[in-house]
Amino acid sequence: MIDAASFPRWGKRAIRWGITVLVLGVVAYFFAVALWENWDRIADEHLAFDSLWILATIMFAVAVPLTGLLWRRMIRLLGPESQGRLTRVEAIVVQCASWLLKYIPGQVGSVVNKVVWAGKKGVSRSLVVITFVYENVFLQIASLVPSVVILLASLGPQIFGDNATLLILPLLVLVPMIAIGYKPFFHLLVNIPARRVLKSEVPPDQFLSSWQAVRFSFEFLGPRVLNGIGFVVLAGTVADIGPEHWLPFAAAYVLAGAVGILAFFVPSGLGVREAIIVLILSQYIPVPEAIVISLLARLLSTLGDGLVALLYIGLRRTIPKEFRP
Repeated sequence: MIDAASFPRWGKRAIRWGITVLVLGVVAYFFAVALWENWDRIADEHLAFDSLWILATIMFAVAVPLTGLLWRRMIRLLGPESQGRLTRVEAIVVQCASWLLKYIPGQVGSVVNKVVWAGKKGVSRSLVVITFVYENVFLQIASLVPSVVILLASLGPQIFGDNATLLILPLLVLVPMIAIGYKPFFHLLVNIPARRVLKSEVPPDQFLSSWQAVRFSFEFLGPRVLNGIGFVVLAGTVADIGPEHWLPFAAAYVLAGAVGILAFFVPSGLGVREAIIVLILSQYIPVPEAIVISLLARLLSTLGDGLVALLYIGLRRTIPKEFRP
């Protein structure tokens, strides 16, 4: 058995670079597939370029650093000792990296990125994992609850008649998510594996109180509002929609994104989001227009990920090498 301490330095560096290249290769592959397929389909529709697509793309991208800032506030709230260690720029860089790693199915790359960064930065790994769970729970709650309410108010229960899973699945998922916002329950849940793996319990001060959880649930509406507005902007370039369509269209996109994330075995929810968008939008506009909008949304959101990558590359250079994600 090889002793880690005696393992050659060049060997460790080669393994580190090998893993990095492998991860980047997987992400780049899925990113390129998503971009190429949707670019090709949009080209077949012979759509004329609209400058509003740029605005929509930017809004899709801006939601990512905003989420990073909310995550930073959570880290600083639950880990006072880390307040001086996590700057706004660093939080944005870490969040951008985790967001781009969503192309690896299962959210594994996203959480590993933050855990590895925590080890470099001296921030509690358990705290980072807990806040990662909180972040995803709050984003899902901010996506599912308003969207379902808006669509039920706009279309009534009949929209879910032949597609009951569209409503039942999100509602079932909401039950454990809301339970996680209850501190005693989540603390107990986390300590079950912690006692076995870490041989100790996670301190209760690393968990949000119920009031803090409710507040963050509302704050995480911000990124979803940006997503919804961006979608409405691009939809208006394809179909003739009025103000009465804005809320349902935004809700359709946000709901589709949430369900796409729940399909954790699919890279970035490919195909899942489009199906839900077409299903809901076809209640308002012709199916061909709904299909084009869904494909255009995938294309522009993928281009938005490209902007996130550029932001990551640009800001990453401002962080000391030993702390870079």
